[in-house]
Amino acid sequence: MMPKRSSPACLRNQQPIYEQLSIYFKHCTNVLEIGSGTGQHAVFFAEKMPYLTWHTSDMPENHECIAAWIDGSSLKNVRSPITFTIGQDKWPDVGLDGVFTANTTHIMQPHEAEVMMKLVAENLPTGGIFCQYGPMKIDGDFTSASNKDFDDSLRERGYGGIRDIEQLIDWGKGMNLQNRIPMPANNFLLIWKK
Repeated sequence: MMPKRSSPACLRNQQPIYEQLSIYFKHCTNVLEIGSGTGQHAVFFAEKMPYLTWHTSDMPENHECIAAWIDGSSLKNVRSPITFTIGQDKWPDVGLDGVFTANTTHIMQPHEAEVMMKLVAENLPTGGIFCQYGPMKIDGDFTSASNKDFDDSLRERGYGGIRDIEQLIDWGKGMNLQNRIPMPANNFLLIWKK
């Protein structure tokens, strides 16, 4: 059994993210997390929001760690990871009314981020909520010097880089950006509604 990996960023941001999710996912019953990573967020949020079922998903190489976090909890409302790689796998058919993703959009290549936005817009039911967390650009500009440095390092390592909110709006046609919430460490939580 793989030991549970822990992400320091997850530990730092999970409480402020939860405080917003508790508002926007208040009426949701089934939430898909795109890119569950270590699995920490899934367990933390599922425990805090027992009224909803949290569906984890990621590339297969991350499943063992996600499962270790789930197995280490006694939660009944968090589901084993679904194999879901943007641009490769079909949309998970689990009757979702909410989608969450954290720190994935800037890892994806631009075309993958575009596919993700389109998939969410197509597959959320009317009234469904998409909460998207991470660093963003506004009108082509970085919100801090540290985000510019982070973007440079992402691109050097072959990742797609920080996306502009206007670009995401263009890609997410069919959803309305309801709120753009500034979060700690120069991040945003974008609240989209179908």
